[in-house]
Amino acid sequence: MDNALVWNGNWAWSLPLIVVIVIYHVIGLAFINQQILQRSAALTDKRNSMFLFAFVMGIATLLVILLHAIEAGVWAFLYWLLGALPDGKSAVLYSLSAMTTYGHENYYLADHWRLMGALEALNGVILVGLTTAFLYSIIRDVWPTGRTAAHA
Repeated sequence: MDNALVWNGNWAWSLPLIVVIVIYHVIGLAFINQQILQRSAALTDKRNSMFLFAFVMGIATLLVILLHAIEAGVWAFLYWLLGALPDGKSAVLYSLSAMTTYGHENYYLADHWRLMGALEALNGVILVGLTTAFLYSIIRDVWPTGRTAAHA
């Protein structure tokens, strides 16, 4: 019973942050999707459509990585701001490790912050799932072979 009390209310910072970050992520994915679909019209009429497809997927992946980096940075900033980690470097490394569930970094949270770290990992799983679904939808929408077969 004593271990449950050590968490106190510090983990509660995670709940609104998860909601805000998921909303931000979905808005970011929608923006990236809109930009990619607008620019991918060139794929239907070009001979080098496979190269253009690969380029579009590379750009989409880069933009999604930047989106994840910003989100991990928000978690890191909160850890630093609340004093859960001593400096920005350790907060960023811990946050990226938790969000990706990599878990091999040598930074640890004090007992009363550990539930917050676990909730960040849960947030990371949700974001990776959304990103995977998004990239799959981009492949389906932009894949050159599928577009010509569907329009033939």
